[in-house]
Parts: sequence; structure tokens; C-alpha cells
Amino acid sequence: MNKPDLLSLNFDEVKNLISLSGEADYKAKQVYLWARKGIDSFDEMSNVSKSLREKLEGNTYLATVRIERKFVSKIDGTVKYLFKLSDGAFIEGVLMKYKHGYSMCISSQVGCRMGCNFCASTLLGLERNLTAGEMLGQIIKAQNDNNIRISNIVLMGMGEPLDNFDNVLRFLELVSDKDGLSVGHRHISLSTCGRVDGIYKLLEYNLQITLSVSLHAPFDDMRTGMMPINKKYNIEKLLCACKDYTDKTHRRISFEYSLIEGLNDTKECAQKLAFLLKGILCHVNLIPINEVKEREYKKSKNVYNFQKMLTEKGINATVRRTLGSDIDASCGQLRQRIKNEL
Repeated sequence: MNKPDLLSLNFDEVKNLISLSGEADYKAKQVYLWARKGIDSFDEMSNVSKSLREKLEGNTYLATVRIERKFVSKIDGTVKYLFKLSDGAFIEGVLMKYKHGYSMCISSQVGCRMGCNFCASTLLGLERNLTAGEMLGQIIKAQNDNNIRISNIVLMGMGEPLDNFDNVLRFLELVSDKDGLSVGHRHISLSTCGRVDGIYKLLEYNLQITLSVSLHAPFDDMRTGMMPINKKYNIEKLLCACKDYTDKTHRRISFEYSLIEGLNDTKECAQKLAFLLKGILCHVNLIPINEVKEREYKKSKNVYNFQKMLTEKGINATVRRTLGSDIDASCGQLRQRIKNEL
């Protein structure tokens, strides 16, 4: 589609659009704020003239994000959303409640092409990138649905954010706008499977987001077997980029490590991991792996012992709280199930 997505435009771009339409400048603020209400039709702009709505519809489009299905955990209240986009594609998002407030895990792509063999998101490959507006739309719809404000965002749903770099960068600009969702960068985490080129591109902007790196193995042969990206960017290259990132941003990196029974949960793995991460400003987030029926990996029984081995070596490590275990809260599982039903 050649027309821009209205929600993906920043205020100056909306103002320029309004000016080119021959309308008064003050109407730009009205249009800009309406887009951030999660509207599904230009006709919902009740205080905007019909003539301007028609001009907007002729020059832009609404990349709608609609709630197709919703599942609420009976265990902890976590909400899993299946969103349907304007072209019929499906993505997923997860709303989580913590003591400090609400956090939303959003998708950045429809599917994923990275091929990590423990992940459900990559089973159907990559369909397309999401626009910045479609990323914002996930948050807006969840806020509206629950009448809440989401204060923390995690780009850890479907897709590899650094594989959709330009749209993600625009999203980070828009989501922190005080006239928009006003979520500061220090409250945003971006997860990558190890796109070293993307980490260095991100480094150029010196953003104060938290970088989360999916490491999952301390040995190259093991990691390559799990994550094809390691063939191009091995552990040495990845950790070098991470060290450069922390040196410039002074932001601690979170290394994600999904523990798999009998594979990467051994004493040897813990010792090697501690050796690799020594001297890097970081935290290790240990994750009992989400079991996916299409995959053979099983959840490790050695999670807390692995944590102990790391902390004894001076590595800050915690075990991630498991949320929404009764609703397939791991991104990609619900979309895969729906695709199989269609």
C-alpha cells in the first residue's frame, strides 16, 4: 500500500499532511490524538469535519489492530491476545500485571525468519514486517480493553525487532511522545536473537532502552544447533557487540537463557557461561523453556541449581516468573493453533 499508516506518522508529519490538505493547523492535534485512541474507522473522529476525514482517508489508511481472541489466565490474570490486522494477518501480544504496574509484550513482525528451533513464532516463517502503527496499536487495544495504562513494553513477541529496524525505530520515537502513550525508553526492552549488525545500528542512536539478548547456549556448536543466526554471528562476535553496547550506553544488558533438559542446563554450561559474561555489565534471565508441541525440547529440572552456579561465579542471575502457563502465553503458540484450524 502506497499510502502511509496514519498511526505511524509523527506529529510534524500529520501537521504537514493537514497543511497540504488546506486545513487549519490546529486540526493536526485533533487528528494526531484520534489516531492514538485505537480507532478502526475515520468516521469515529467525531469532532473532525467530514471533508477532512475524506481527505485523510484518501491520503492515509488505518492499519487496524482488532482483538480476534482473548484468553485470561486463571492462575495470575495474564491476558493473551490474538490480534487480526487489516490485511487478515494474525499476531500475538501478552499483557502482564506486576507490582509496579502493567507490562505488554508486543510483536514486531508477522511470523519470523530467524529459525530458532525452540520457538513457535518461526514455525510458519516470516509473512511481513509490522508498521510502527501496528506495534502501537497492540498496546492501545490492550489499554482500551482493560481500561488501564501500560507503563512497560517488551519487544519480545513474534518476530525479530532488529530485522524490522526502521519501523521499530519509528515505534520507539512515537511510543515515548508525551502526546501519545508517553512510555519512556528506560521502560522499554528490545529482544534480539543476536543480529550483531542491528545491535551496532542501534548503538548509533544511543537509546536508553534495555537490550535483551537471546543467548541460550555458551558453546558455538550448541547455539548454532538451536539458533541459525549463530552461523553468521557467533558467540564471540555477539558478546563483543554487547560489550560495545554497554560501554557506550551504560545500560545493563539482559541475557535471556532458556533452560532445556539435558542440553544447556549442565554444570559445564554454567561454568562456561559465567566465564564468557565476566566483565560485561549484564544480568542473566533464566527461563524455564516453554514447551511447544511441534518441538522436542523439555523444561529443565535444574533451573535453580543452574542459577546458584552462576551467582557463585559472580554473575547476577534470576529465574523469570512464569506467567500465563495455562493459556499458552509464549508468543507464536496461539497463532500456530489458529492457523492449523483455518
